[in-house]
Amino acid sequence: MVLDGIAGILFDKDGTLIDYAASWGPVNRRIALQAAAGDAALANHLLVSGGADPATGVAAADSVLAAGNTIEIAAAWVAAGAPWRPAALEVALDAEFLAAATTAVPVTDLAALFGRLNGLGLRIGIASSDSERAIRRMVAHFGLTATVEFIAGYDSGFGHKPDPGMVMAFCQATDLTAAQVMMVGDNNHDLVMGRRAGVGAVIGVLTGTGTRDSLAPLADLCLPSIAGLDVMLQNRARLPSFPG
Repeated sequence: MVLDGIAGILFDKDGTLIDYAASWGPVNRRIALQAAAGDAALANHLLVSGGADPATGVAAADSVLAAGNTIEIAAAWVAAGAPWRPAALEVALDAEFLAAATTAVPVTDLAALFGRLNGLGLRIGIASSDSERAIRRMVAHFGLTATVEFIAGYDSGFGHKPDPGMVMAFCQATDLTAAQVMMVGDNNHDLVMGRRAGVGAVIGVLTGTGTRDSLAPLADLCLPSIAGLDVMLQNRARLPSFPG
């Protein structure tokens, strides 16, 4: 990991900027019941099939609910017995995820953090498996519009995680090389995307569904959260390079 040359940070959204358990546990339970047409037993089955605990709605690391996009979740749930056509369920799920953009719980004061990162000369982007519309609503809600230069969702035309397209699009939008970019995420699909793109640093955070054990094999560094990331980068010359 080489931090001296980092000029841009591409953040995952859910579990990285947004506290996953606080924000998405209730949403997952609600959308499962909707997908199950009100059948509580089927809703629990859908949650389990998606990798989530039916009692809390919290998903396991790298499961379809933790890491998948709307198309993947809808397909998995229809295959597991949801009485919908995949395309119709995709529309319904996207509507729920859009509504959740303004009820999400941030892991820290994002506007303050992003302002400090910009003050260090860093360019900021967000790459998520959510829809671009939901990401933009979240960005506006938390007052991030002036600090975020790039937004990519599963439907933005840059491909899906873990393919490198979102990273390459961020590089093109900011005129940076991949080696100048730090990728920050809470699941392996974020980290694999960064590795495939050849980014300069891959950082795992523990505010989502990933664990230190699940992230360490791919991450240059695992952090409790993105809070204090600006302090770490201010001290980049003294930061050791180590995995896990």
